[in-house]
Amino acid sequence: MTRRGQVLPEGRPAGPPGTSLGPLQAANPEQPRTSLAGRGIAFVRLYPLVALTCLMLAVTGLLLQSGLGQPARLGASAYAAVVAVTRAVSMFRSLRQGRWGIDVLALMAIGSTVWVGEYLAALVVILMLSGGEALETFAQGRAARELRALLDRAPRFAHREAPGSVLEDTPVGEVLPGDVLVVRPSELVPVDGELLSDAASMDESSLTGESLPVERVRGDLLLSGSVNGETAIRMRAAATADDSQYSRIIALVEEAASSRAPVVRLADRYAVPFTALAVLMAATAWLLSGDPVRIAQVLVVATPCPLLIAAPVAFLAGTSQAAHKGIIIKNSGTLEQLAKARTAVFDKTGTLTSGRPVLDTVQAAPGGAGSGSMNPARILQLAASAEQYSSHVLAASVIEAAALRDLELLPVTRATEHATQGVEAVCGGDTVVVGKAGLVRSSARGFREAALRSGQLAVYVAVNGTYAGALIMKDPLRADAGQTLARLHRLGIRHTMLLTGDARGTAAHIAEEAGIRHVQADCLPEDKVNTVAGVRERPVLMVGDGVNDAPVLAAADVGIAMGAKGATAASESADVVIMLDDLSKVAVAVEIGKRTVAVALVSIWTGIGLSIGLMAVAMTGYIPAVTGALLQELVDLATILNGLRALHGPRPKKPVGRG
Repeated sequence: MTRRGQVLPEGRPAGPPGTSLGPLQAANPEQPRTSLAGRGIAFVRLYPLVALTCLMLAVTGLLLQSGLGQPARLGASAYAAVVAVTRAVSMFRSLRQGRWGIDVLALMAIGSTVWVGEYLAALVVILMLSGGEALETFAQGRAARELRALLDRAPRFAHREAPGSVLEDTPVGEVLPGDVLVVRPSELVPVDGELLSDAASMDESSLTGESLPVERVRGDLLLSGSVNGETAIRMRAAATADDSQYSRIIALVEEAASSRAPVVRLADRYAVPFTALAVLMAATAWLLSGDPVRIAQVLVVATPCPLLIAAPVAFLAGTSQAAHKGIIIKNSGTLEQLAKARTAVFDKTGTLTSGRPVLDTVQAAPGGAGSGSMNPARILQLAASAEQYSSHVLAASVIEAAALRDLELLPVTRATEHATQGVEAVCGGDTVVVGKAGLVRSSARGFREAALRSGQLAVYVAVNGTYAGALIMKDPLRADAGQTLARLHRLGIRHTMLLTGDARGTAAHIAEEAGIRHVQADCLPEDKVNTVAGVRERPVLMVGDGVNDAPVLAAADVGIAMGAKGATAASESADVVIMLDDLSKVAVAVEIGKRTVAVALVSIWTGIGLSIGLMAVAMTGYIPAVTGALLQELVDLATILNGLRALHGPRPKKPVGRG
């Protein structure tokens, strides 16, 4: 009898009459085209000061064309004064918070233009400031596209199996661990859970950056936010929505979007000397010419919005590019630390290594077990059969090794697990003991310790009371570890260190393979924190993945968590979370940091340089106030567009051909 709600071979879950599990309706149905009037209203709502200033410019122009110069001057001057007073209130609030911004120059420019009767220039300055803010909003939206995509796709409802196998749409926040859910084709997985169907094909690109579908089988963990394939599936919720993967990513993204980088504060500090220089140049121009209009002409081109907006645009672009590559940077200030990093510290298990031991070799006991017929394949087959009933972390590795060698697991009639020591089972008529040396030694004749090299561990096997041999396991270095470290060295990181709780011999073996010179083994979490705090070559990157790495990730200048399989505690305490199980992303994060900071600084200095050049020309009187305001707007646009270059990595260099 088919259980209601169970996924049938053809991919349609059975259900009570009237229950429809047809194709998923489009999450975002096509909206009707917005009319021109609607777009205009939306623009006014988004940028009211820009719209009002444009209106004021149009009205002033009409009044001048009609010969009403006096009303035009009074109206424009009054409007400029109101805007200046409003800006002044905001400026004084910033000053009370210890921030001296470029708005001071903007107010001086507006005031000076009104004072000397250049009311059109005052309107253009206001348009420049409000337009710059509008450009900033637009550019930030462009740069944060990848980050917003995660927020926009958050699951809202789940199809829960109610008593009687009836499907009911339930708000995702009401799903509890243990609830059985149905996920329809192309739907988002609402919460983390265990797959109950035989198989599923999932799109996890929004979580990990992996573009290819990921195949899952019964019992595998499904991550919330991944997209189901073409077949409806059943799953059992393992966590609430707040504790699921997608919610954790959203929390990281929200933190990243609201952060403020140190280099932006550095741009604010440029305001003090730049303001002093602008005032000095304006005063000098007035004294040399005797014309107060020169003050307005100089100050109009001394309102560099790039200092206020170019750097934030660059940093948002950098975090967007990182998110697109499966790297969540929680605080944009981290980008500057990544760019300046000089030391990289690594955890071993799960970071430099895969974190899952694999079978290296099988050491059979001399003469075999009893009759001498025990060969390595037979030892592995019996051990894997017994390990089916073990919860030890190595059990899965032993079973996987047997599967890779096409060894069929034997039926087990009785099994007893000895906590943390091993398992004893009857497999195909043979009594098999698999586990640590102490357990096997006490239950088998002829036991002998296996010969191990650094980085290896042994799982011992006894059959029918006689020692049969040992499975030699190792946690191998990741294939890309050496290449990643070499790339970090090229990026300016000169010092590397391995911190681990493992024994010295194992740690030294891995460090030698990876090319790491400094090793500290047998570390407790507090030892790691103290070691990182004592590093002189800073900033320090710390890369880890486990719960025990959470304190040191928080203590480092930049904590980087391997979040694909790592612990929640590590991801929450880190500054950077790598959503792919890919160590090379550490170097990618550093590279993005360097490029982003470089682009931000170019934008800042470009804005300053162009503004100083325009001020020098304005001192001579060759740039009218209105023209100067328009030129400054072009400077703003150029620096914002430059900041958006951080959305993309550096262009690959073309190989130079011979001959």
